[in-house]
Amino acid sequence: MTETMTYPLRLPRSIKKAVEQQSKEDGTSINQFVATAVTEKLSALQTAEFFADRKARADVKAFDKLMKRRGGTPPRTGDEMPDSKTKTLRHVRNNP
Repeated sequence: MTETMTYPLRLPRSIKKAVEQQSKEDGTSINQFVATAVTEKLSALQTAEFFADRKARADVKAFDKLMKRRGGTPPRTGDEMPDSKTKTLRHVRNNP
């Protein structure tokens, strides 16, 4: 099990009341509710950072070259692009 630490947390009364109510509805302790909320926030921030890093390393020219290549197999049934999306993508690709 992960080692835990105590941290005194000061919340505005309105937020503490909302946390108490929500944790009661969820059947969890206030501590568990706050720990889960902090974990979710950290996960969201780290996910955003991950994709920002991936975007910075993207090679758009290589992607375009790959997407414009001939051959391959057509998309499976249900994986096709809607007509409006296909037209938009062609416009964006042809008009950088």
